[in-house]
Amino acid sequence: MSNRTTQPKIIAVVNQKGGVGKTTTAINLAAALVEQGERVLIIDLDPQGNASTGLGIMPDQRELTTYELLLEGALIKDIVVKTNNPNLDIAPSTTDLSSADIQLASRERRSFILKNALSQQTVRDLGYQHVFIDCPPSLNLLTVNAMVASDSILVPLQSEYFALEGLSQLMLTYRDVRQTANPKLRIEGIVLTMFDRRNNLSLQVEADARSAMGELVFETRVPRNVRVSEAPSFAKPVLSFDPTSKGSIAYRALAQELLSRKVGQAA
Repeated sequence: MSNRTTQPKIIAVVNQKGGVGKTTTAINLAAALVEQGERVLIIDLDPQGNASTGLGIMPDQRELTTYELLLEGALIKDIVVKTNNPNLDIAPSTTDLSSADIQLASRERRSFILKNALSQQTVRDLGYQHVFIDCPPSLNLLTVNAMVASDSILVPLQSEYFALEGLSQLMLTYRDVRQTANPKLRIEGIVLTMFDRRNNLSLQVEADARSAMGELVFETRVPRNVRVSEAPSFAKPVLSFDPTSKGSIAYRALAQELLSRKVGQAA
């Protein structure tokens, strides 16, 4: 087990575009950190609940969810569910969360509700070294709540056309949250996903990202890999499904790189 006794790092995994590997990165990076001796929690803040399903927590097993955490005063310790992966737990979500954005809009200090929920009793007392918040594919109030509650953001960036255009929109939201609600928020890093070194477009996106964002872009690139795509249908991280696959190797390298970084950077 990890001998680190510091407070857990809370990281929001965020990109407003769908299909960029956001949930896949949250699950597999968490699993890779568990291999390093960490205890890790994923908070599923996506109404699609893909992180919950991808770790084997079926809808009928989700008695309390992040909906109850945000809107009904449930305690984080009461909604956390153990997965089949020792030391990897999840706070699940359901489609109920799809209405949360509207319901939160009328609440006082609506951007701080998740932060307050995680501060009560608290996620920092549950013994995790890392907490990943899997955000919905939009820059809505749920995503803003995740940013306000987090120490840093991690951005999966698909190696495709328009990727950097979406990134610039995300950076505007990130800077707004820093200025108005969470001045300590940092960028943990940007990870290139679905990368194909044989594809000129992937190489161009990488070059443009590194030119624009510099050292914020992780050296590790997650390749397009069929085993990564297959693993969720077996309710496993790819590291359990196929430990020697290129995807597993990449996520282990990403975990090592994450642990070796001292702190996230502002931008």
